[in-house]
Amino acid sequence: MYKNVCLIIMILALFSFSTCSKKETSTTEQNSPVANMPQGPIQTMPPGPIQSLPPDKTNNQGVMPPAVQMPPTAQQGMPMQKGKTQVIVPDIVRNKWSGAKIIVEDKLAKTKQEYTVKLNSDFKIPNTNLKIHVGEFLPDFRMEGFNLTSASNQPNNPALGVRIYENDKQVFPAAGKQWGWLFAKVPSIHAFSHPRYSIILKEGVSKS
Repeated sequence: MYKNVCLIIMILALFSFSTCSKKETSTTEQNSPVANMPQGPIQTMPPGPIQSLPPDKTNNQGVMPPAVQMPPTAQQGMPMQKGKTQVIVPDIVRNKWSGAKIIVEDKLAKTKQEYTVKLNSDFKIPNTNLKIHVGEFLPDFRMEGFNLTSASNQPNNPALGVRIYENDKQVFPAAGKQWGWLFAKVPSIHAFSHPRYSIILKEGVSKS
């Protein structure tokens, strides 16, 4: 009798333990993140480049700067006008100047020499192979279109027209040009270039 009672108690205990184990397993599965996920196929992102949202136009960040506009050249592709320049001596200047003073520098010998040259004449530079054909003197040089002239008779921008020859070959200005110009106040502009000699204009010589 005692053995039967013990057997019944053991069966009841095993049954109770089995029931508790099933409840704990069910509770664990319900609390699992995998169990809480919705059922159905997993959705993936469609292939292709990722598109970003357009930048906010009211915000300076993300706004592309405007394209730099290139300056026009020769009137939007039109060819530059070419023509032959001419020297025009106005009446207020004509016959008011007899010549000009020039300075010749020998860069090799490191010497400078001043000479007075007459207008519209040839001048051979002593002890050199250089010869200068002297043209007009414009005390207030101006360029108006293709006309080279003087705005006044005041020495505001003195310029002397010349052609320079070396061994009877024109070396200044370049071939095809009639006159080169020596400028007293800006001697470096369109200057006569030579490996040994430099020639600059000092001033004009007025008729007294």
